[in-house]
Amino acid sequence: MALSRLRHPVILRARRLLAAAPSTFRSLHHVPEALNQIPDVDATSLRTLHFRLLSGVHGMPSKLQNGVRYFSSAEAPLHTEVAMPALSPTMTQGNIAKWIKKEGDKIEVGDILCEIETDKATLEFESLEEGFLVKILVPEGTKDVPVGQAIAITVEEADDIQKVPATVGGASEVKNQVSSQTDAAPEANPANISSSELPPHLVLDMPALSPTMNQGNIAKWRKKEGDKIEVGDILCEIETDKATLEFESLEEGFLAKILAPEGSKDVAVGQPIAITVEDENDIEAVRTSSSGNNVVEEEKSVCHDAPAEIKTQTTGFNRISPAAKMLITEHGLDASSIPASGPRGTLLKGDVLAALKSGKGSTNISAIKKATPSPPQVYQQATPTESLGLKSDGQQNDAYEDLPNSQIRKVIAARLLESKQSTPHLYLSTDVILDPLLSFRKELKEKYDVKVSVNDIVIKVVATALRNVPEANAYWDDGKGEVVLCDYVDISVAVATEKGLMTPIIRNADQKSLSSISAEMKELAGKARAGKLKPNEFQGGTFSISNLGMFPVDRFCAIINPPQAGIIAVGRGNKVVEPVVGADGIEKPAVVNKMSLTLSADHRVFDGKVGGAFVSALSSNFSDIKRLLL
Repeated sequence: MALSRLRHPVILRARRLLAAAPSTFRSLHHVPEALNQIPDVDATSLRTLHFRLLSGVHGMPSKLQNGVRYFSSAEAPLHTEVAMPALSPTMTQGNIAKWIKKEGDKIEVGDILCEIETDKATLEFESLEEGFLVKILVPEGTKDVPVGQAIAITVEEADDIQKVPATVGGASEVKNQVSSQTDAAPEANPANISSSELPPHLVLDMPALSPTMNQGNIAKWRKKEGDKIEVGDILCEIETDKATLEFESLEEGFLAKILAPEGSKDVAVGQPIAITVEDENDIEAVRTSSSGNNVVEEEKSVCHDAPAEIKTQTTGFNRISPAAKMLITEHGLDASSIPASGPRGTLLKGDVLAALKSGKGSTNISAIKKATPSPPQVYQQATPTESLGLKSDGQQNDAYEDLPNSQIRKVIAARLLESKQSTPHLYLSTDVILDPLLSFRKELKEKYDVKVSVNDIVIKVVATALRNVPEANAYWDDGKGEVVLCDYVDISVAVATEKGLMTPIIRNADQKSLSSISAEMKELAGKARAGKLKPNEFQGGTFSISNLGMFPVDRFCAIINPPQAGIIAVGRGNKVVEPVVGADGIEKPAVVNKMSLTLSADHRVFDGKVGGAFVSALSSNFSDIKRLLL
């Protein structure tokens, strides 16, 4: 399957002024928000590329030191506590990705002390002063270190290194806190992989290939471990929340190790997925290294161990749901041995079913009777499933199959739920006569050999109505709390694919001819079904159309696609008998084709007047279809 290619590097630069000491630093990681596009030298072949994520690569030196100097006392000599700096305007905490300097090392002006992962990128933290690194308070791999917390201690003289006591800077306390954090949730990061034992190498991280992407799936590795990599080679295919994209290499080398194997799901943006080296002789050293081999295994073991710890903590319960209570009584389980996963220690039905499946629990039911006294008559009657002759839930737990969702379907599900919960839907319906449209379509084919579908004409009709009623071509701005009118009419058309519903966009549909809309729609629908849509071909749009006219669906209500404010649901055409005024002015029964249209609109944008005007414009366009040619 051919996929979209991204070919322009995006490099983030940030500047910040701290404590009267100017600092400049260069980003090592791509930032999801900075999905800018920059042109090629040849303007006729504009393409898009996102800079691939690298770890352990040194950029332009930054010159920033943020700390507090302590003067000599009876306990400690002159020393400086280096604090976690604020390297971006929104940064409140950071992660120590890697310490470049070690305890006891000499520090020169401009030397890189460590690499800090911020909320925006991974930056190099450099020294503005010379001295010696006495003590590292926050070890490599530490997560969520608050800005301002001491991370290291330096002194000016080498003789002072041994004079700094262990209690300075709260080293023991910090290390204990840090170790508890890292033991609780260690993650695969550049620090775990990059070690002094490994040869020079680059760690490739999961890139952010769309503005809303925070995780992705490794669909397929095109390169294998040991393969030679040239500039522009496809390394792997990544399934994002929008589409499946190809991840290309910007440098040559060799693929030494794959950290996220093919089929890996929900790999977080910024998590290492592979290691590359420049020298072919270094492949074996990276492949057999203990740190490289165990990174993914350690992460998986943490993921498996975490639920066990949580269950241990929540064993016992404060409350119990009625369904769980009934199952415990029926099967004679010991409720005190079943871990509760519900809010505020509530024992749920799912907890009991899980215990039944795993064989946990005993016949002691005294605990449940004491914990939740209930009227004696509650369980004297047969349960509904028993009265109907059905098996209990515990016996039916294998009568279903879990179908894994694609990343696209997960995003669709989340956005639909968000739309119904946060957008006040207004529904307006009307029936339009299709006969003028069908006659016009037949005429185009016979006289001009122009083939267009009913859906193509519906797109043009809706676009023209939006142009005639500009108040309907708008969206609600949550930040400003007001309606924003759009100067363009971009129609999103729902297309069903194997991976989920995609909405390719016809840009400026009100200004295009029917033949142009038809050709563009065929191309976009083909790309959508093949998974080849580029982000600019499905992101955006001012209004949507969902057409189920090819199915036996007379009418339905569609869900608004945020941030848009409206969507038209198109049903199938039906033949009905209606009174029609003839040329002689007399009403006679006649068979006509009618089609149902249902508008789902954001009530914050569409009030009754705007909604009525838009539906009226739609009806007028269908009754006088040739006005679309004007």
